[in-house]
Amino acid sequence: MSLADAKINISLVVPENMAGKRLDQVASELISDYSRSRLQSWIKDGALTLDGRVCRARDKLVGGERLVLEADPEPEPQSAWLAEDMPLEIVYEDQSLLAINKPAGLVVHPAAGNRGGTLLNGLLSYLPQLETVPRAGIVHRLDKDTTGLMVVAKTLQAHTSLVRQLQARAVSREYQALVRGVMTGGGTVSGDIGRHPRTRTKMAVVEHGGKEAITHYRVAKRFDEHTYIRVSLETGRTHQIRVHMAYIGYPLVGDAVYGGRLKLPKGAGEQLTEVLRDFKRQALHAASLALVHPDTGERVSWRAAAPPDMQTLLAALDHAQHA
Repeated sequence: MSLADAKINISLVVPENMAGKRLDQVASELISDYSRSRLQSWIKDGALTLDGRVCRARDKLVGGERLVLEADPEPEPQSAWLAEDMPLEIVYEDQSLLAINKPAGLVVHPAAGNRGGTLLNGLLSYLPQLETVPRAGIVHRLDKDTTGLMVVAKTLQAHTSLVRQLQARAVSREYQALVRGVMTGGGTVSGDIGRHPRTRTKMAVVEHGGKEAITHYRVAKRFDEHTYIRVSLETGRTHQIRVHMAYIGYPLVGDAVYGGRLKLPKGAGEQLTEVLRDFKRQALHAASLALVHPDTGERVSWRAAAPPDMQTLLAALDHAQHA
């Protein structure tokens, strides 16, 4: 059977805490690799069933039902996705997986008004067969200006495995970040994340309508007015680390969206001032990634050193502290 002939086959149990939600809403949260409109289409066509029954998208769930998706692998419309040759820093590759170290400034997936120049375009050039895999094998994302490790599925089987691992929170991710302010110690931030009530282009910790988000952090190094931290995620919400750190009063350095204007430390010297002014992105790097290999069942992991601009920033802070 060729990849193009393979079927999507996903079976999940609806968590009890999703009771009262619409079928299409639950499906969108549990099978996040596909758009809500595509899932609604599958519900209508009977490809996505509930306890073996064909239901309506608006039907409310009680929790505990079995959600089964059996559909053709045709992904979101990919006809407009163009293969573009671009340099990719490949950390690991085998017949099923590809791990890359994403640079700052690279958008992961095409969107309206931004059809080219993305990681997806580069992947299609590097591996044309990814046309047969949903979203060219991309199962998770990093913000445009966040650097670091991403894993890509090269086959439909690997794609299904990685999506299930992400849903089961079995993928371990550790980030390195530099925040404003001096932390006394590590901790956990638990706050649902949803659209900002007033600024819809931003995310925020919200009381109602958000998705569960849990972030753990620990102190790696303290500076005079900054802290270098290591962050691990239980969930993978949009802008999660940036939102949670700003929420507890320690916004990421360089994050104009959630941290506001640049704030220079008191008495900052010329070198540190220049480095901070030149750092135009959030100081966030996906440093490690671990998961169960879809083929072998063994746990595999990768690490990627912080990029040069972040290393320069840390060196400048260290120098200023000991000057």
